[in-house]
Amino acid sequence: MSSIRIAIIGGGVAGASLIHALIKFSHLDVHIFESAAEFKEAGMAFGIARNAQAALELIGPSAARSLERAGAVPMRGVRFMLAQGEGAGNIVDEVDEIAQGKRLTSIVHRAALLQELLADIPRDQMHASKRLQNIEGNGPITLYFTDGTMHKCDILVGADGIHSTVRKLVLGENDPAASPQNSGAWFLMTLQPFDKAQASLGNLVDIEDAREYGWAGQNAFLMHNILSDGQLVQFAIASTDKETEPGSLDRWDRVVSVNEIKKLYQDWPPLLKKSVNELLCNQPEHKALYLWDHPEARSYVSGPICITGDAAHSTTPWQGSGGGMSIEDSLILSTLLGRAKTPVEALTALKVYDKIRRPRTQRIVESSRNMGTILTGNSEMGLDPKKFMSIMSRWDFIIDIDMKRHRDEALQMMEAGLKEDNTM
Repeated sequence: MSSIRIAIIGGGVAGASLIHALIKFSHLDVHIFESAAEFKEAGMAFGIARNAQAALELIGPSAARSLERAGAVPMRGVRFMLAQGEGAGNIVDEVDEIAQGKRLTSIVHRAALLQELLADIPRDQMHASKRLQNIEGNGPITLYFTDGTMHKCDILVGADGIHSTVRKLVLGENDPAASPQNSGAWFLMTLQPFDKAQASLGNLVDIEDAREYGWAGQNAFLMHNILSDGQLVQFAIASTDKETEPGSLDRWDRVVSVNEIKKLYQDWPPLLKKSVNELLCNQPEHKALYLWDHPEARSYVSGPICITGDAAHSTTPWQGSGGGMSIEDSLILSTLLGRAKTPVEALTALKVYDKIRRPRTQRIVESSRNMGTILTGNSEMGLDPKKFMSIMSRWDFIIDIDMKRHRDEALQMMEAGLKEDNTM
């Protein structure tokens, strides 16, 4: 079995979970390159639902333990509430871990999970301050970095996020799907100490009965959940710039004034209105981030190059599935590359990865886009309580996948592909 040299560009959760999954294969020589000066994550905490938890367990015990060590807080339930209209203040749909008899999701801070996933990776296989400038060759590939260094590999994996350089190498610079698009929606998030959040939100925040809450209003959404072993509460609001067409904005952020926030939530239930004022309105303005996603790519693979995580299928966060998809990708891609015995067989692994992962992930991106319209009261459903009654079922195809079967289907497809290559 010859060694296969794999280079991963991007040191976020997608790249970290992939190298964590690949490192156990002795015939794979894997290196990860991060453009920043250190391996770290920024941004909001995120949910790792049961599909992604199953993927971590299939990657291996150390991957599953990473979630726990990162201070993930399992949610006992998820509740959707209406904040306006005839159902204001009421639960319109919920899922409960005990009632379902199976886990739902755990909330974890990105930075903490990243740290745990990389904890046991040999330092000489991790390279910071390495920004990819260009590449040469089509297997083997020579990578050239902006600091003047180079690295040779047989397989290049782009896990370099929404601004992916590698995505442009796979699709071509001028492909309409090579760059992300602005959805027109924006969000603003704060992490608050548990005691302060509980003082503001009351019994909606309870570590003994930890639940995620999503509140839908007219062109406004609010979400809160618990993380970091119960030490922090994430409190986020979102809205949509109605006067702009989705995709027409090239800005990544915007300033939101306190007056704009107060106006959005002025007709909400008193407790929520109070919490918005206490947790977000103690400074004149905030920087909010626009929510971007990727148009459908025709492929995640071009020869010995592939993309994974946000580089492949960046999504809006309305269904909380971006991190989970990255971890699923890492399970499938590592399983297939681990099966490959030569660089030529690794090419078959990439083709199978694309076939099995692209349909599912692009369906999730589209579903999340639609969910954003619903949760901000901008769909044909309006804020009709009857139409929201089964909203949680829109997550079923995401979280109820049998990850073991998904992995085994990928392996079977690879075996068939290798057999076909050998008979040609």
